[in-house]
Amino acid sequence: MKVRIEGLDCPNCARALQNEIKKIDGVQDAEIDFVNCSLSFKGKNEEKNLQEIISLTKKIEPDARIIANQQKSQKTNKQLIFDIVAIVIGVAIGVLIFLLKMPVWAYWTLYVVSALLLGYKTYYKAVRLLLRGIINENLLVTISVIGATFVSEHMEGLMVIALYSIGKVFEGLAVNRSRKSIEKLAKLQPEYAVVLDENENEIKVSPQDVKIGTIAIVKAGEKIPLDGIVVDGNCMIDMQSLTGESVPVSKNDGDEILSGSIVLDGVLKIKTTSEYSESTTTKIMNLVENASQNKSKTETFISKITRWYTLAIVVLAILVWGVVWAITKDFNVAIYRGLIFLVVSCPCAFAISVPLAYFSGLGNASKNGVLIKGSNFLDACSHLNTVAFDKTGTLTTGKFEIEQIVSLDKTKDEQAILLLCATGEQYSLHPLAKTICEACKQKPFKATSVKEIAGHGVEFVCKKKKYFVGRKSENLSNTVVELFENDNKIGQIELHDTIKHTSQQTCESLKEMGVKTVLLSGDNQEIVAKVAGEIGVDQAFGKLLPQDKYNWIENNKSKKNTIGYVGDGLNDAPSLTLADVGISMGINGSPASIEASDVVLVDDNPEKIISAIKISKYTKKIVLENIALSAVIKIVFLALGAFGVTGMLWAVFADVGVTLIAILNSLRALKFKPKKQK
Repeated sequence: MKVRIEGLDCPNCARALQNEIKKIDGVQDAEIDFVNCSLSFKGKNEEKNLQEIISLTKKIEPDARIIANQQKSQKTNKQLIFDIVAIVIGVAIGVLIFLLKMPVWAYWTLYVVSALLLGYKTYYKAVRLLLRGIINENLLVTISVIGATFVSEHMEGLMVIALYSIGKVFEGLAVNRSRKSIEKLAKLQPEYAVVLDENENEIKVSPQDVKIGTIAIVKAGEKIPLDGIVVDGNCMIDMQSLTGESVPVSKNDGDEILSGSIVLDGVLKIKTTSEYSESTTTKIMNLVENASQNKSKTETFISKITRWYTLAIVVLAILVWGVVWAITKDFNVAIYRGLIFLVVSCPCAFAISVPLAYFSGLGNASKNGVLIKGSNFLDACSHLNTVAFDKTGTLTTGKFEIEQIVSLDKTKDEQAILLLCATGEQYSLHPLAKTICEACKQKPFKATSVKEIAGHGVEFVCKKKKYFVGRKSENLSNTVVELFENDNKIGQIELHDTIKHTSQQTCESLKEMGVKTVLLSGDNQEIVAKVAGEIGVDQAFGKLLPQDKYNWIENNKSKKNTIGYVGDGLNDAPSLTLADVGISMGINGSPASIEASDVVLVDDNPEKIISAIKISKYTKKIVLENIALSAVIKIVFLALGAFGVTGMLWAVFADVGVTLIAILNSLRALKFKPKKQK
């Protein structure tokens, strides 16, 4: 079962809640997706388990809300306003008690009220989690406030909880701002589709109910409901939300068009080529929703150490207190310095900024038309040394045209050869097969005993004769399709492909970045060498079967050589899986290649690989900056606090201040704009 969970603004808190949910009797597994505000769990009785999860969540995270229908709650803003008002009143009362003279009973009453208004949620969480054996930053802050009160540092006690609570509000706002960039993708999904019925009447229906081959009408200002081909009309299309390109694109009869694009002018008739579940917008949403599950090594490491970090800090704080007491013989000074140690050591800066930086990087990539399935793959992109490309449909358009049909059988003319080829190719997903089937105006025969031989062609039986359509001769290019009847060659079809206009620029840009480029193709070496020369690939290998490509990647990948493989076909799936980073085409890529890949280029533009690498390197730099900044400042202030050089207010800066700086730095990954190479 999957439900929406709101009110969590800290990955550490989400992780602690997730671990407690897993302990519920009957819950077999649970996963909180902090990025997308969702909770997925499996249980023997999921309805009963859901009620238990709701009850547990209220106890551990009073601000969190579980919404079973996945719809966004309207309570979030109200809670934020309430928190801000409570902090303002708490600060105002705190200022008054230090400025005005009043009786002792009034002073202590207002002091307690101020402390409760400023941090009641923090204290509540600390107690609830401590009772369940969990020690986290809430307990550190609570101990600090109580300790400061105990040693008569009342103002600093209130300052600690005030700044901590203000910092938590800003953290929540920063996280929500980053989330909204991802939530914009949800708006890509059209709410309705206008289709034509049998009588040419326009009917408004749900996109989920539209079948392949249906004619849809899209007017100016409306979103394309499903992927399709324009059958009537011409207009300008806004694809910025899909591909990151701000310049509108012209679409005319026969052009492919993606769901989620917006018609700017005119009216289009579109013949749908995909169902809702396989449309571009649905693929994008599925990939984005699952992206946060695959965490980078850095993010996973931070997650692991924070489990024991807080407990270790409490132990060290007690040790600092003991050492200072032994040296100074002053109990209050020792307590005060131990409290400074607790405040400085809060792990928030690490726990929030690292996943937020990766989250921002993933969101930025998606805005630029690159869907990366997790922060681990985003990390891997920053280390790429070699990028290997498939040829057809990857560096070339994959749209073939028939140059010549040759008949070697006097009893069959060119159209008969084309018809027999189409009879076999109708069962293949290869781009050449698609071209042949589209070129054949007659309905193909029914075939039996159909068997596709990967990298070669299709065997079939038709009218009691055995046929093979594909390639057997070694000296022919992959753009020549041969036809054999009972093992005798009776004809062939010659085709040609065109190179994508961005392929050469992609290879040149990769070279400038120090990345080696390789072309791996099943075509013959002569054709492969020609294409490689035109686009500037470093190395080119032809006559490769799917297993040959796989073996090349296996033999060349190492710790020092991170390999990315770019492909679009069913036979590319093994290589995409084996490569350190598998990159597939979002429009013409087969479902198997998209599933096997780690990165999807929404508009099939190989130049987007450059954007992916630059965003990944920039994000990695920000992550390392956050870790270094947080670690250095905390270590410095831990030492200064232990020796009594700094007080509690500086300790709060070393915690809340550094956390906010790290969060703001993380958001830079969301705003980064990868520049094109010259």
